[in-house]
Amino acid sequence: MKYVWIFNGNGKNPFPSAVFSTKEKAEKWITEHKLSGTLTQYPIDISIFDWVIENNYYTPKDYHYQAKHIGNFSSAAQEHFHYEKGKID
Repeated sequence: MKYVWIFNGNGKNPFPSAVFSTKEKAEKWITEHKLSGTLTQYPIDISIFDWVIENNYYTPKDYHYQAKHIGNFSSAAQEHFHYEKGKID
């Protein structure tokens, strides 16, 4: 499976600031700009909802298959790192 690394800053903007092909490239950028936020690994061509089910991290109930739930789904099972002023927190 292929992955990308997505950075979300700590601000109120719900949209990612950057997408990287490697963690090393992302961390270089985060360190260079002394950023605070979360760097998360995302699989390509599969939703997080389907990914956690496929990897046995989550067993949904019938009501979890509603569009609102799937469209807003996130998981702590994804590899992720928190940064404060460019350093891992």
